[in-house]
Amino acid sequence: MHLNSFNVSGFRSLTEVLDIPVRKPTILAGHNDGGKSALLDALAFLLGKHALAEDDRTYLTIDGDEVSAPLRCEESIVEGAFTLDAWEQEQFDLPERIRLRRCCGEDLISRLEVWQPIPADERLRDLSQHLVPALKELVKEFGLSPGSMRKPDLEQALRRYGHDHAGSDGWVAAPTALDKRMPRYLPFDGKVAKPDEAVKTVLVGRFHNYMADPELKGRLSAIEVEVQDRLRIDAKSLCEHIEMRCPDLQKVSVDPDVSFQQGFKAAPLRVARRAGEAVGLDRTGLGSNRRISLAIWEWTSELLAEEQGTAPAMSTVDEAPEPPPVQTIVVYDEPDTHLDYTHQRKIMQLIRTQSKIPNVSVLVATHSMNLIDGVDISDVVHLKLEDHRTVVERLGTGLLHDAIDEHLGKIAATVGLRNSVLLHERCFLAVEGETEQRAFPLLFRLCEGLSLQAAGIALWACFNNEGALHLARYLVKQGRTVMLVVDADSRSVSKGIFKTPKLTQFFGTESRRYVTFLGEPDDAQQEKFNELEELFGDDVWARVANKVWARGGAPWQPADFTALRGEGKFSGAVQEMLQEQSESGPGGKPQMMYELSMALDDPDDVPEQLRRVFERLRKLAS
Repeated sequence: MHLNSFNVSGFRSLTEVLDIPVRKPTILAGHNDGGKSALLDALAFLLGKHALAEDDRTYLTIDGDEVSAPLRCEESIVEGAFTLDAWEQEQFDLPERIRLRRCCGEDLISRLEVWQPIPADERLRDLSQHLVPALKELVKEFGLSPGSMRKPDLEQALRRYGHDHAGSDGWVAAPTALDKRMPRYLPFDGKVAKPDEAVKTVLVGRFHNYMADPELKGRLSAIEVEVQDRLRIDAKSLCEHIEMRCPDLQKVSVDPDVSFQQGFKAAPLRVARRAGEAVGLDRTGLGSNRRISLAIWEWTSELLAEEQGTAPAMSTVDEAPEPPPVQTIVVYDEPDTHLDYTHQRKIMQLIRTQSKIPNVSVLVATHSMNLIDGVDISDVVHLKLEDHRTVVERLGTGLLHDAIDEHLGKIAATVGLRNSVLLHERCFLAVEGETEQRAFPLLFRLCEGLSLQAAGIALWACFNNEGALHLARYLVKQGRTVMLVVDADSRSVSKGIFKTPKLTQFFGTESRRYVTFLGEPDDAQQEKFNELEELFGDDVWARVANKVWARGGAPWQPADFTALRGEGKFSGAVQEMLQEQSESGPGGKPQMMYELSMALDDPDDVPEQLRRVFERLRKLAS
């Protein structure tokens, strides 16, 4: 069972929050007390990992009545959109895509319900309330022939009969065993640094995997020692990873304590400094605790990859096929709290690594722009309070530049972003003006597969302002990586800032180390061009023109653009031709290059010299 998205109503400040995606990863951003933790707890409630308490139920407001005591909502509901695997579809007689919800009323007793055709006979609407004798009586009454007289087969036969004799669709009790197929919930709370809890969370997951091993079923008492030994092997591997990541610790040990009667009880973590002195985790400091917890969660990535790569056990002819692994949802609540910037970067890399594991999704609640900038904007959920209730802002893909910038600006204001880019980013790309500022992010993403921000590259436009060179020189002096990318003809522009004497004034004899002139011949490119637009081939221009700036009559041909080369400024001539012969012609050169870049879908369409620049930038940023 795979959770794709979920809705919440009547849960703390979440009066009605819709369509929260569960992706690889999803980033939850917003104010303190804006609803991020509530959203994660609501997800845990849906997955059966959070017991609803009275304080979780939303207070209702009564319009115009400020005197009477506030009332709680009648029902708290978390609904998920799920995709079932083939085994689950067969086992529970359900379609591939289903709506499943967990709800709870004043009695605080949760119910798991599925949206499907409602059986006309009320007795078939909640089969979980019937014991086996009652199920047998119903099967006999309706003249059904189940596979066996076991409860799962009896319920399956009755569900199929109920589907065939149903009226309208609605919410009915979910099949009894469906709850066990809910995605696994692995929480990592960064607000309170508790490595012991992180160890327990990780090893509890392994414990349940071993308990579900078909070879171990029915022999619990005999294999208790075997399971404990397995966990000790896992714990030893975990401790070795912590020692490798935390070199100031000489010895790390975990001794799992397992009881099948009581479940996984504890896994106390003990550490010692290099000198050999014992260290209590409550005295090592929050930063040290967080680094240990981070090491633990790095180790989980290996476990998750191993688990998802293990195929279900083969069954004999007389045995039912084993179900495939369930989805794992890793949840981070402010994971970079108490971590320095280097370790924040490691957290982001860890999240990326876990997100690449099949059947693993990740949700991250954070204030960190470092984490927010590391994903696509459509994967960012911005939460904020309005009249003491949480509302959601989300942007999908395909939005225009201004809309994306506006949304990111709201997030930046919410988390208090000031000088984080200048303080922390290590690679800065300066371009000439608006044309490059709009085109480069799209071209870089096409070539490198991620955004400039995700690669750790800060982009700004010089606009022929000498202040840009002052900033670049300052960054160089601070040990930052800087690259200025400009057109070759900028060397000869009157009063331009990219003339050789001006660049030498700012960067000395190493100016070529920081400045790349697009169009100048190099080892791979022998022909000289004057500007960015000239680097694109005539066939690329013609193909894009037919897609974006169609003209009446004959389609554009490469020869139309070849004819404009060598006579004045190529970009100006192309812009004028498109404006004159097409009703959808560009409004200016920045728009022309932006639309050209938007229309490209093959990295090979990007000029080779520009691809090499992007590749070099990626290496510099890493």
